[in-house]
Amino acid sequence: MKRAITRLESESPGDAAAKTIAEATYRRLRDDLTGWRYAPGVKLPFKELAEAYRVGVSPLREALSRLASERLVLASGQRGFRVPPVSADEMWEIIKLRQLLEREALVDSIAHGDAAWESEIVAAFHRLTRQPAGASAPGDSLSDWDRRHRDFHGALLGACSSQWLLHFIGILYHQSERYRRLRFQRADKSALPRDVDREHREIMDATLARKPRLAGELLVRHLARTGEAAAAALTDPFPVPTPAKRPLNGSKTRVTRAKR
Repeated sequence: MKRAITRLESESPGDAAAKTIAEATYRRLRDDLTGWRYAPGVKLPFKELAEAYRVGVSPLREALSRLASERLVLASGQRGFRVPPVSADEMWEIIKLRQLLEREALVDSIAHGDAAWESEIVAAFHRLTRQPAGASAPGDSLSDWDRRHRDFHGALLGACSSQWLLHFIGILYHQSERYRRLRFQRADKSALPRDVDREHREIMDATLARKPRLAGELLVRHLARTGEAAAAALTDPFPVPTPAKRPLNGSKTRVTRAKR
């Protein structure tokens, strides 16, 4: 069975794992965008990106075009690319679409999942709960917890029979991650009152018990709580404090804030 992590990589149906420079660049840029290395509205100069990610024109253009198709960057004609703005309305639209599509995918997974699928869910949950939530390593936009969280949600949907459904869920997942991780730019993860481990366990237990209605309801509720936490962060004034950016070549590059 295909590993769960690939299920939320927003691949086109039939795409292989990252084997090309363009694919690797796309994923690095995507993780930096969802990890708030660039503030909303900031321009992304093509030359500076090529130097920072140490890639040529063609793979970078391909990566940016793909990110633009997923609305993780905005293309401005001949003026290059820019980081999209954020808003509560957009965030809730993303959450509602995730609720709709992921409930459907989870029900389908329960109908088609086998013992290997069940084992992957249990293993992904175990890995997630054994990893404390914390900051990412220097130069890395994602923490180990973020990766294991993505793997767990991917494992739940891992037996879904529709590659198109998983493709669109992957796009929405990374869009919502941009908002979810905004919350953690402004608060200590360990200080948050929400018991996410319990929410994940309840979803897992209902899934493994083959209770599609209950599992779907728990997943929808879980995503709603994620939206509520992100909405609280969006009430703060912008521009968002931008984390120190460390390009892949190790040099120091200044990150500008969006003009208001």
